[in-house]
Amino acid sequence: MVGGGQGSFIGAVHRIAMALDQQVELCAGVFSRDAANSRATGEKLHVDPSRVYTSYEEMAAAEAALPADQRIDFVSIVTPNNAHFGPSKAFLEAGFHVVCDKPMTLTLDEAKELVGVVERSGMVYALTHNYTGYPLVRHARHMFRSGHMGTVRKVLVEYLQDWLMEPQEKLGSKQASWRTNPAESGIGGALGDIGTHAMNLMEYITGDPVTSICADKSIFLPDRQLDEDVNALLRFQGGGKGVLTVSQVATGEENALRLRVYASEGAISWCQENPNVLEVSRHGKPKEILTRGHAEYLSAEATAATRIPTGHPEGYLEGFANVYMGAIEAIRRHIAGNPMKTAEYNFPTVYDGLRGMQFIYTAVESADAGAAWVPMPSTPQAN
Repeated sequence: MVGGGQGSFIGAVHRIAMALDQQVELCAGVFSRDAANSRATGEKLHVDPSRVYTSYEEMAAAEAALPADQRIDFVSIVTPNNAHFGPSKAFLEAGFHVVCDKPMTLTLDEAKELVGVVERSGMVYALTHNYTGYPLVRHARHMFRSGHMGTVRKVLVEYLQDWLMEPQEKLGSKQASWRTNPAESGIGGALGDIGTHAMNLMEYITGDPVTSICADKSIFLPDRQLDEDVNALLRFQGGGKGVLTVSQVATGEENALRLRVYASEGAISWCQENPNVLEVSRHGKPKEILTRGHAEYLSAEATAATRIPTGHPEGYLEGFANVYMGAIEAIRRHIAGNPMKTAEYNFPTVYDGLRGMQFIYTAVESADAGAAWVPMPSTPQAN
């Protein structure tokens, strides 16, 4: 692991998720830029002190020098955005697979370069858009990708929080400090932190890419440099239209990621805060309420992502774990000499990471131009 030292939020989430199915052992890491923090974290996690490193460069070189049956198989990168590209590139080029938190990089240029690094290395690269791992999200994707919902006409997606209502970055919050700092977060604030999740979820389920964006961004608290609130109109390749809204200053909201898709043959509604329910509507028919765990009516994709019987809630940690299990399957196949094609992966890839960075840059360009319509670049397809 790179990152995830004391004071980290997402590092602990990744460690729980990767251990959930008892397929991963944490055996090496550089957990912080602060050597003392890294050592203390390694000790707390019972990692061999000789494999607690002071930099990712040292770790990549030292692990690569170990015999094949002793070195790490992959690295999990759980740092702020500005420290995603360097470790990803170093470990891929040293022959290690990578699982990385989102957004993929600090800049769009880094994202484009990383696509090339992954393609040249042939290694597995997974991006932890964890909401793609929820069983009912995977069932909704199946419904659209199989053609049962018809053509997308209207999409409403929102991701609302209120945790930055106050200047947490001035009150000692490590998480707020880097997320509101352009040097560590990049050109997007709420756009990068939660907007990329909303965008990814929408395209993951519908399979209908956004072709242009008209966005408006706002900053309400003094001294902030990055967007806290964004509203955007969307146009889709299939002719549909959409509205995306994200905010981290929405009073009373906790982690309200909601998606509604209205298509020619039906509609779906899903909310992350109640993730075990999917509403399905058909014209002239009663609304259906689907719940997770029902193999008799859910898709194989949803069933495969479910661990426990009906009535027992699954959610955030299990979503991460499903992304990890997909990556682990691909890594095991690679080690066995039978690598999967990228198009066969059932987890977000480097191309999804590039897509997220294209979204951030397109939305910012639109907002800076006075909410002008800006074309969304096409993204290379996995082969």
